[in-house]
Amino acid sequence: MIDTDEQLAALLPRLRAAKWIALDTEADSLHAYPEKLCLLQVGIEGEDALLDPLSAMNLAPALEIFQGHELIFHAADYDLRLMRKAWAFRPTAIFDTMLASRLLGFAQFGLGNLVEQCLGVKLEKGPQKADWARRPLTERMEIYARNDTRHLKPLADILRKELIEKGRLAWHQESCARLIEDCSVIREPDPNAVWRVKGSHVLVPAELAVLREIWHWREGEATLVNKPPFFILSPETMVGLAQAAVLQRDCEPLLPRRFSPRRVGGVLRAIEVGLKSPDKPQRPRITHDRPTEPERQRFRDLEKHRDRHAAELHIDPTIIASRATLLALARNGASPAEVNLMKWQMDLLQ
Repeated sequence: MIDTDEQLAALLPRLRAAKWIALDTEADSLHAYPEKLCLLQVGIEGEDALLDPLSAMNLAPALEIFQGHELIFHAADYDLRLMRKAWAFRPTAIFDTMLASRLLGFAQFGLGNLVEQCLGVKLEKGPQKADWARRPLTERMEIYARNDTRHLKPLADILRKELIEKGRLAWHQESCARLIEDCSVIREPDPNAVWRVKGSHVLVPAELAVLREIWHWREGEATLVNKPPFFILSPETMVGLAQAAVLQRDCEPLLPRRFSPRRVGGVLRAIEVGLKSPDKPQRPRITHDRPTEPERQRFRDLEKHRDRHAAELHIDPTIIASRATLLALARNGASPAEVNLMKWQMDLLQ
């Protein structure tokens, strides 16, 4: 594990000279709140390195080197968002092996499936739900982490060759560029919607006001004890508490037995605030904008056209365009640009 500036400095010359760099990340989303980036796995020719973002080490020199390389990832979406949040990092170019496999029609595109199918190597599932903030890592955790980057280059070589043979490399390049763009945007949650947990759609305004206050209490408690919110209160319990409070029923029996008096008091105070709040949220309005008959016919035509191409290419039709995208295209006046299709997708839907 590299966790000092001196150790990183020794690695930097090899990173600069590397012809390729494979990356992966690990976070502690199942063990802490808010989550943090806990491990950065780096693969180069003949070497796998584990970098410790939790140390006092300055990772800026390594990030600068990453900027000048095409980085190999598998399912880069989560990794790029973590790195953007942690270091404002945005790569110049990536090769995503999961995207490549989907564009080639692989039915199973998990890393383990692809490595076994393409390279004949069976990876141990390993400690996927481990606490990656623990130090030192166990030997099993280190092996698992290194395997996440060790096979990416040979896998990418095989997939790249097949993309070229099938004339789909440009599709992959455009898809990777779009992924970089999407992951570079940090979207702030809507304060009027973020607290609407699963099941809240059945609640009336008075109950929604109580739910909102319970959600805010849960957020504060999760941050205080550094635990994911669902470990504190489940959405089902929160909805049940909101309903019981408005019906003037005793809420304490609905709380987890493990709750301390402090937590019980916190929830009950949140409920009281919600009951007294003059601001009663409304249920989201569901608009049923029914398509016209010509629009329905356009949708059916587009769907048949998409599915025919997908069958010929042996790929999942939704990679070309989702049902929602086809519905949007079928609307009067909708254009491919308005539904944010990529060029290769538009070409297939022409």
